[in-house]
Amino acid sequence: MAHGTLTERSGQRRSPGELLRDAHRLLDAAHALQADHQRARAGVHRALEPLRDEQAREQLTAIPLGRLKDVTGGRVRIAALEKGGYTSVLDVLDSSPYRLQLLPGVGAQTAQQIHSAARQIHEAARRAATVRVDVDRRDEVADGLVGALYPLVHAGSDLGKARRAADGFDETLSPLLADARPARNWWRRLIATRAQRDRARVALGRIAEVMAAEDARTAPLLLNQASADLLRPAARDEAWIDYELRAAEYQTLLAEIASTTPDHEAAEGFLPGDLAAKVKAQPLDDEQLRVSLRGYQSFGARFALAQERVVLGDEMGLGKTAQAIAAIAHLRARGATHFLVVCPASVLINWVREVEAHSAVPVNAVHGSGRAGALREWAADGGIAVTTLDSLHTFRAPDGVDVAMLVVDEAHYVKNPETRRSEAVAAWCRRVPRVLFLTGTPMENRVEEFRTLVRYLRPELLAEVRQSDAALGPKAFRTAVAPVYLRRNQRDVLVELPDVVHVDEWEEFSPADARIYKRAVREGNFMAMRRAAYADPKRSAKLRRVVELVGEANENDLKVVVFSYFRDVLDAVGAALGGRAHGPISGSVPPDRRQEIVDAFSGEPGHAVLLGQVQAGGVGLNLQAASVVILCEPQVKPTMETQAVARAHRMGQVRAVQVHRLLTPDSVDQRMLDILSVKANLFDSYARRSDLAEATADATDVSEGALARRIVEAEQERLAG
Repeated sequence: MAHGTLTERSGQRRSPGELLRDAHRLLDAAHALQADHQRARAGVHRALEPLRDEQAREQLTAIPLGRLKDVTGGRVRIAALEKGGYTSVLDVLDSSPYRLQLLPGVGAQTAQQIHSAARQIHEAARRAATVRVDVDRRDEVADGLVGALYPLVHAGSDLGKARRAADGFDETLSPLLADARPARNWWRRLIATRAQRDRARVALGRIAEVMAAEDARTAPLLLNQASADLLRPAARDEAWIDYELRAAEYQTLLAEIASTTPDHEAAEGFLPGDLAAKVKAQPLDDEQLRVSLRGYQSFGARFALAQERVVLGDEMGLGKTAQAIAAIAHLRARGATHFLVVCPASVLINWVREVEAHSAVPVNAVHGSGRAGALREWAADGGIAVTTLDSLHTFRAPDGVDVAMLVVDEAHYVKNPETRRSEAVAAWCRRVPRVLFLTGTPMENRVEEFRTLVRYLRPELLAEVRQSDAALGPKAFRTAVAPVYLRRNQRDVLVELPDVVHVDEWEEFSPADARIYKRAVREGNFMAMRRAAYADPKRSAKLRRVVELVGEANENDLKVVVFSYFRDVLDAVGAALGGRAHGPISGSVPPDRRQEIVDAFSGEPGHAVLLGQVQAGGVGLNLQAASVVILCEPQVKPTMETQAVARAHRMGQVRAVQVHRLLTPDSVDQRMLDILSVKANLFDSYARRSDLAEATADATDVSEGALARRIVEAEQERLAG
């Protein structure tokens, strides 16, 4: 390109000088974001230091003096330290070489060696410290950490895209702009050599190509918005409330910055080294994704893409849905158009909501009365069609629609090859190139069922799936079936999990539920509206989902607590579980008897279920044996839910706690959430933290009577319309 020529931009011609000024502005924005991001992460590291030091010092109190010998090569006279009153490595650390050499038999050089050894152990403990945010600790140190994490979380998934764009522009434009300096004005061209002018012409042409690209035209807004988000401070209360709403995102980011990553073999499901390397080399395009994946989740999505036809068998609560969405989003970003998700009817709404919340991929529920229209829309626009296992046999993709990936959720439901649903899944597996089965049931405990799933996916591997592999234990089994099966347990990846995993389970009313609910609305009976979803247990969609969640917890040997405000709802749950549950704990049960019930529940080996009224079982009991909490309905007072969850999520709990809250769309449940939501600008009225509010649970709750009136009136108006 000649220096005097003009370049095109949005239909307008501009000079090389204008082009270079725009390129410099873009590069400046990229550098600003890189600096802002580095500054924000440095703030988190500074906030981590006192917490690391605190945890390290706690560990040093339990480390005996004998460990000092390991560091000094055995040159420490432990007896002299003990006679001097030293009992732990922390005592030595808090001393000084001068004080140590006052001990009989300890010279100046030995004192220096002893104290240096204590400092080395302390530093090692600091590096290994696993830092977590404790919601019950609201001191200056914890405030600093949550406040430092806030802007990075608040920036959302766009921050990752902005950072990659900034790094790309830095890598591309920096050397080009350096070469193009002679083109900036006439006197630079005058003093430049012929070779420099030639490089400038080439660089200017390349810069024009870069600046004409779509990503360069949209980048300034993306980069500037990300920088603004990173520079946005948060008030103490705002940061803590945001943390409670998005604990998973905070803990994921904290684990990444603090480098508290799990053992890589466990996080990779103990796959053989060559297969693990293949999976890690698989690209994962997140352009269509709106959620930050944890390390093990990214690996799971890559596994599905690299191996193409697999079973993802992660334990419940580890985000199998998010991994499936990430794999679909990658294929969508690379040009694939149509995808199919098949699931039980009880989780269909969850799938639609998860796709909408976590990706930019269009989604249609091809189910119910609007099925035909949804199918036409999916065929025309592409994206994800979600249908049920029991209706898959009637699902017909229109001519010309190629499904790029089939996802089958709760795949253990098709273990019997002779059922209609299994035959339909098998037929779809034969016509789709990529298939992902999701199941929380550990397949190593059910080898014959696993063989059935493999037959759908990769029948050529059947000969390699033997009962004897499972007999050697889960790790040996997973290694043997690695090409087609990936499973991680909570204990394997716990350090990357948030303390509490909240899952809203959206369940449509069954026809019977809907009739009962409408009658309660007409009567203006708020309490009947709240428990209408359980009034007909044989036809209750919510109750069916409770049983499914308990069944999955049973498969994973997890203990479950089921909470409801209503005693008759708990009775229905107990009957649906065949009378195998402990309790229920209710207001009529004396405190001593409550504790006996809890002790029997906690002492039962393996899986067990405890039923409790949320206003009774949520207070004064320790339920840390449970790691799954099911809330049968949302509560008028959100603090009731918080207190109930806190019964399980407390000191002594060694697993992440999964909280499943069952909700029905377009009902009293959704109205309650709308009214109590922070997004409805009720921060100050209902959720603002203060010393006074913390002193009483009721201080953060809206009036129950006022809430009931608003909801009844809103539902009567909606159903009348």
